[in-house]
Formats: sequence, structure tokens, C-alpha cells
Amino acid sequence: MLPPFGEGLWLAEGGEVAGGLGFLYPTRMAVIRLAAGGLVVWSPVALTEPLRRDMAELGPVRHIVAPNRLHNLFVAEWQRAFPAATTHVAPGLPERCPDLAYDARLSDTPPPDWEEEMDQLLFPNRIATEAVFFHRPSRTALFTDLLQCMPPRRFRGWRGLVARLDGMTGTSPQVPRKFRLAMTDRAAARSARDRILGWAPERVVMAHGTLVETGGAAAIARAFRWLG
Repeated sequence: MLPPFGEGLWLAEGGEVAGGLGFLYPTRMAVIRLAAGGLVVWSPVALTEPLRRDMAELGPVRHIVAPNRLHNLFVAEWQRAFPAATTHVAPGLPERCPDLAYDARLSDTPPPDWEEEMDQLLFPNRIATEAVFFHRPSRTALFTDLLQCMPPRRFRGWRGLVARLDGMTGTSPQVPRKFRLAMTDRAAARSARDRILGWAPERVVMAHGTLVETGGAAAIARAFRWLG
């Protein structure tokens, strides 16, 4: 069984995926069980046989979510395994991957199937606009790439230096420098940040980083304090 991370929320650690310049990133997926019994799969990782068995124990997969245009690598694999599931994609993904089928585009408004249990917003960014989610029962905010917190010694050599200077690695969540520079609409970014803080999250899940189990709102506020 997948390890729980609060009420109605489970996490699955995936393998590494290759990024630019030879960087290898860890991957993480979240599974949310809705009150109606179906599952939401957030940022899917590779679907191994053990993971497939764990999913069968949790319930039927009803929704597959690609939270930004960069997290599509395993979406088609999950679609084939769960053809009845609805696929939700972030802005920019249909244009980047025109062959990827999808059913709905994510927006600032949660769909009816989870509006009573999760909040969401689009955080504008020129690299990848990201759909940030808040799971109310577990008080967990879910970030894909806008927040990262990989261990300081995750990368070696020149990659380690680049990762540290960029803010990908460290001891607390940070907005990587490249994503900071890509937030050209600072007013919209501050508005999104303030709305997230208004959710008062206690926990933070990142696709690439150490989990925050307490003090989530304070950690997010520190990560975005450069916005002013």
C-alpha cells in the first residue's frame, strides 16, 4: 500500500527522469481519494506493476492531472491503463504535445468532481504556468516545479554548483531562479501567492523535493518573499 500523507492523500515515489544538461530529477506522484470514492492522480509517475496493485487497493482512477506543461511524460501510459479516467492538463501542454489526448484544461476554477474537496489556481510563469492545488481534508498544498527542495548533495560537480545557485537544492523549499526570472507579471504572481497563503496549508508536497509536514504556509511565504 502507498504511504499516506494525511487524510485521503497518498504519495508514490517514482524513478529519475532526465532534464536538460544531463540533470536527473526525482519524481513524485500524489493520489487523492474523493468523497465519492474515485481517485485523482496528480503528476503521474511511471506505472509499475507494484504501483498498479497499490492503486487497485485504493480505488478506481477517475482523474489524471498534468499540473504543468512539463509533467506529461507518463500521462499517456496512465491513460492506456485507465481509459475511463478524465485527463486534465495545464495551459501550454496541448500546444507542446499536440498528440496527447485530453478531456479538460485546468483553470482557476475546480471542476465539479472535486470542488468541495480541493482548491486550485493557475500560477503564471513563462516557463510553465502551473496549476497549484490545495487538498482541504489533509491541508496539503501541491506544487510541481515552482517550489523545489532537493538535498544539497543531490548533484555533483558543476551540476551541483548550478543546482545550488539556481535554488533547486537546499534545506527548505525555494522558487528556482529560472522560474523567478520567468515570473514577468509580478502583480499576478503576488496575487497567486497570497491566495495560496490564504488556504493556510499545513503540509507541502513537491514533485521534486523534501516533503514539508508542518508549517507549510510559513515555508511557502519564505520561498516567495522575494516577490515583495
